[in-house]
Amino acid sequence: MSARHLQIAIVGDLHGQWDGLDEEILTLLAPDAVLVVGDLGEGNDRISRAIGALGDHAACVLGNHDAARDASGTTLQRQLTLLGDVHCGWGRRLLRPSGLAVVGGRPASPGGGHCISAAVRAIWGDVAAQDSMARIVKAAAGVPTGTPLVLLAHAGPTGLGGQAHDPCGRDWRRPAVDWGDQDLAHAIHAIRRRRPVPLVVFGHMHHRLRHAARQRISFVRDHCGTAYLNAAAVPRHCHHPRHGELRHFAWAELYGDLLISASQRWYGRRGTLVYCEELHRVEASGREPDHGIASKLWAPRRLAALA
Repeated sequence: MSARHLQIAIVGDLHGQWDGLDEEILTLLAPDAVLVVGDLGEGNDRISRAIGALGDHAACVLGNHDAARDASGTTLQRQLTLLGDVHCGWGRRLLRPSGLAVVGGRPASPGGGHCISAAVRAIWGDVAAQDSMARIVKAAAGVPTGTPLVLLAHAGPTGLGGQAHDPCGRDWRRPAVDWGDQDLAHAIHAIRRRRPVPLVVFGHMHHRLRHAARQRISFVRDHCGTAYLNAAAVPRHCHHPRHGELRHFAWAELYGDLLISASQRWYGRRGTLVYCEELHRVEASGREPDHGIASKLWAPRRLAALA
């Protein structure tokens, strides 16, 4: 497959925030792919149905809140049914017409190494970390050579830092620790023995820290060139006094196996880009700009500066 320039819209943790304006913005922007990192809304059937209706160019992995504290797994299974083929946890989804392959991490993950909730056990059984890793690796092995691949998960992998402000750092309890998923981290290493992994997308760890007046680092790249993008700007809906209702989407652009750009964006009505925090961009020369590989996200409250 010849390399294509793909634009990818990423929807961070929704927590009930999805409406007609979100759908209007996506229709106007017309990205090649829409990736949804889960925590749709505590078992909110309306939202799961809407995400499932996004169709062939969308993929989703459910989050821990999608079980809605129902240990029986009934609520989580209902969300899976409503999402249908759009859900790709522990699986593979080939998006159309872009041809982007999306491999999903462990569904409904709460982070913290390898934690399997009662709801997940009720549906899939007690899946060990090694088995979870193997499922992800097997799904990636089925992606044809030359097809661009993105890994989509609710919780990110371990290995991105153990400070509260790191992409998967625990910020709600001291001491801060790396709260990523070990099975996802091991799967990424295994997949890269066979093919490049240009981008891993996740959420779960909200950008606004609990006990500090700062924002989480939402983008890093490792020594192998894999980029990790945390899309969890929560709340992802806000109101600006001059620009009105705004909606958050993370954004990434791929050219084959090369990540061209990554950013956190706030859009208004008619698809107007009101605010953009550029996290990564490859210049025309192929070199990266000098501003580095990690950036803090602008908090919604800072949008007041635009007024």
